[in-house]
Amino acid sequence: MRKILIVGAGQSGLQLALGLQAQGYEVTLMSNRTADEIRYGRVMSTQCMFHTALQHERDLGLNFWEPQAPRIEGLGVSVAGPDGTRAVDWVGRLDGYAQSVDQRVKMAGWMDTFAQRGGQLVIHGAAVSDLDYFSRTYDLVLVAAGKGELVSMFERDAARSPFTEPQRALAVAYVHGLGPRPEHPEFDAVRCNLVPGVGELFVMPTLTTGGRADILFWEGLPGGPLDVFRGVKDPAEHLALTLELMERFTPWEYARATKVELTDAGGTLAGRYAPTVRKPVGRLPGGGLVLGVGDVVVANDPVTGQGSNSAAKCAARYLESIVEHGDRPFDEAWMQATFDRYWETARHVTKWTNAMLGVPPEHVLRLIGAGQELPAVAHRFANGFNDPADFENFLYEPEKTAAFLESAAPA
Repeated sequence: MRKILIVGAGQSGLQLALGLQAQGYEVTLMSNRTADEIRYGRVMSTQCMFHTALQHERDLGLNFWEPQAPRIEGLGVSVAGPDGTRAVDWVGRLDGYAQSVDQRVKMAGWMDTFAQRGGQLVIHGAAVSDLDYFSRTYDLVLVAAGKGELVSMFERDAARSPFTEPQRALAVAYVHGLGPRPEHPEFDAVRCNLVPGVGELFVMPTLTTGGRADILFWEGLPGGPLDVFRGVKDPAEHLALTLELMERFTPWEYARATKVELTDAGGTLAGRYAPTVRKPVGRLPGGGLVLGVGDVVVANDPVTGQGSNSAAKCAARYLESIVEHGDRPFDEAWMQATFDRYWETARHVTKWTNAMLGVPPEHVLRLIGAGQELPAVAHRFANGFNDPADFENFLYEPEKTAAFLESAAPA
């Protein structure tokens, strides 16, 4: 059977490795950290996976934590008014529930599974020179490590990357002790709190190393009042800042967070990056080619919560392409075609995410406001998080928005 090397043990790399392993491929997975280093390290992300992405995991029998993880049955949007109250507040029900599993739990568990099933796991931080050697001994080399030297092999696609600088400063805290939202205590929902001219606060239930928890996630405009986490090393100080900003900008969320505490010493994260789409084929000094996966080729801002979803969808498309290709060579044309197959899905995420990073136009504000009065609007907007392609039908063009709002209004 064909030999495949995957560098990087995140959502896309591990899902693809386990999928190929199940199909009988000889897979080597290279990670710069052991499973225990991941499990007991710092949180790596926020993640809320919607129905389609979760189904890709189910299809491979990798949904190990589905019974324990909270079922997220709704997605709510609140918009802060100038007086500190909510000018808009609604929740749309999801057709299929979403879930969040701390990547420390999932990636460590999947790495252990890969090794237990006979996969070759190499703990080594790969450099370009390593891949130059390995490209001669494997039929296909895939790069799924979205940070570091290896990403530099993949050329930025300027036509698909409108931003050269980070558009948000990111700050995450995993907490225990968050109270329910009094408006809908009967089901769990992701809460998207929009503070015009300042940024966004996302609140979502998750399963972490210590059981059920919640994620508090600030996205701040660079240079604005939320951009205060750079250089904060102490987790307690990070949480105190998070809560101080909640009290100031989203008092309705702060009201249920007065008794929270961090899940663990590794439960905070801060950073920023420029959203970037890269060309999928990397060229090695010795002439070999490697194919980029997941965040390596399409890294969107997390403002639309699509990172893990996109990674799962990328792995699923690549798995199909590899298996369908049989024994033919994995040449440059195949690599480009494989990425193009994924881009058919990813382009909708990139368009939507980049649109949400800007100042929303009048028709989008009208749409978000209408969710409060029209359940059909709240429902469709919420379910767009599972299928971002649907936003083409009602979000970007004022005429389509107006037609949708007219159809959603009661007769």
